[in-house]
Amino acid sequence: MTVRELRLVVTAADYDEALRFYRDALGLPERAAYASPDGRVTILEAGRATLEIADPGQAEFIDQVEVGQRVAGHIRVAFEVDDSPATTAKLAGAGAKVIADPVRTPWNSLNSRLEGPAGLQLTLFTELGSEEG
Repeated sequence: MTVRELRLVVTAADYDEALRFYRDALGLPERAAYASPDGRVTILEAGRATLEIADPGQAEFIDQVEVGQRVAGHIRVAFEVDDSPATTAKLAGAGAKVIADPVRTPWNSLNSRLEGPAGLQLTLFTELGSEEG
């Protein structure tokens, strides 16, 4: 048995706001969209998918590093972006609530924390690479 795709399904009360934010502001390309008499769904590409599982202690540590206190629920979505400060500003302009500005982490990435549409807590991260010299 092989898993071929991880798909995170989010129910958004304001579908149009969520679509504008994740597709138009964050830039996730639209793969497909479907409608039925009961509603609509759009599938957005988000690059490579991984499932990160953390125990409560590690989740607390990550929140402390990124935000300074425990703030995330049991699900947080993380997006790797080329420029986390610029993307944080862009998404704030598109309606996201900035919980914490970008901070350099002990694992050498630049991470920010936001709350997006549908109440999703987001981490934006930019890998900084290895330090030399």
